[in-house]
Amino acid sequence: MTTVMPQKELVRRAAAWVAERKAENCGSLASLMDEAGMRFNLGPADQEFLKKLFAEGGEFAGGKG
Repeated sequence: MTTVMPQKELVRRAAAWVAERKAENCGSLASLMDEAGMRFNLGPADQEFLKKLFAEGGEFAGGKG
């Protein structure tokens, strides 16, 4: 049986997945965002949130953010 997961949890998992892949240098941020969108079934608003989260100076950008 498939478990229905709240959308917020999918976004959290997608952010963690992108952060792990980014730390491992597993491709460009744009390609990681595209793959996360497909992998975690994210809508356009959720994908835009992730882009802002990982943008230069963002919390997960690796800068001071």
